[in-house]
Amino acid sequence: GKGEQGMQNPGGQMDRPVSFHFLESMLPKVVKRRVHALKRLQVQCANIEAKFYEEVHELERKYAALYQPLFEKRRDIVTGTVEPTDEECEWHSDREEEEELAEEVKEKAAIEDAKKEEATPEEDPKGIPEFWLTIFKSVDMLSDMLQEHDEPILKHLKDIQVKFSEPGQPMSFTLEFHFEPNGYFNNAVLTKVYKMKSEPDASDPFSFEGPEIIDCEGCQIDWHKGKDVTVKTIKKKQKHKGRGTVRTVTKQVPNDSFFNFFNPVKASPDGEMDEDSEFTLATDFEIGHFFRERIVPRAVLYFTGEALEDDESEQDEDGDDDDDEGDFDPKVSINY
Repeated sequence: GKGEQGMQNPGGQMDRPVSFHFLESMLPKVVKRRVHALKRLQVQCANIEAKFYEEVHELERKYAALYQPLFEKRRDIVTGTVEPTDEECEWHSDREEEEELAEEVKEKAAIEDAKKEEATPEEDPKGIPEFWLTIFKSVDMLSDMLQEHDEPILKHLKDIQVKFSEPGQPMSFTLEFHFEPNGYFNNAVLTKVYKMKSEPDASDPFSFEGPEIIDCEGCQIDWHKGKDVTVKTIKKKQKHKGRGTVRTVTKQVPNDSFFNFFNPVKASPDGEMDEDSEFTLATDFEIGHFFRERIVPRAVLYFTGEALEDDESEQDEDGDDDDDEGDFDPKVSINY
């Protein structure tokens, strides 16, 4: 609460925010007793809401199985394993300015293409080259993590999948990053598990707003020798105190890389974390949620940039929240 702010003025109107503790303390004892009964009912509502979200999670898991064949077809087209038929490639754009491209521009493009083919005949590209890398570079949240030395590795990324926890297991979802054989690591799949909770906090049940990510767990990357981009080797000169001789030693230090995503900060069991760790963890949760809710289901629209326009429109409607102050909570709520 905020002390005794919010006292009523002589006109009977509240001219300041009211502390709910203060307001409740001013109620007659018999009314306060009934308010307590309403609060108990509210806790029961929160528990029912938690069950509702558990069933929603189960429904989401069920429908994920229906999406899967479509996502597998997407993967096969992206990697060039399957060539779509003419019928599958038919698409009528609503953007007239794209469809009404001037004929002379088309002719110029055709002439230039013909010249290039005569000079250096090129094979047709396989699938959709750099599909996922293009998405990473286009989305601010992901490009912020991306380093130049990550890009050659991400060219080998074939697919990203979301897997939901099975019935009876603790609520979670797993991001699977599928790679083709490459010269950087042996793993065919890199995973990141996000653990969730869908129950009111016993100490603060009224804060419950649905499932939230509470922790995450990465995986061990089996790097080829000398290919680990998450560390860098530095040389340092050391002087011997007694003999005065100087020697050069090398040691490995952490290096910025997207692949640090698979070695996340762990949530503290007692909730005590320094501010930097809290921010890092909260950002990680937000990225995991974004992969699950946006990137994986709508990958082609992030590749073309159409989804980026939609995201910008949503941000404009929601307003800018960057100026909010207060304690930082690393948990991320899942909105269904």
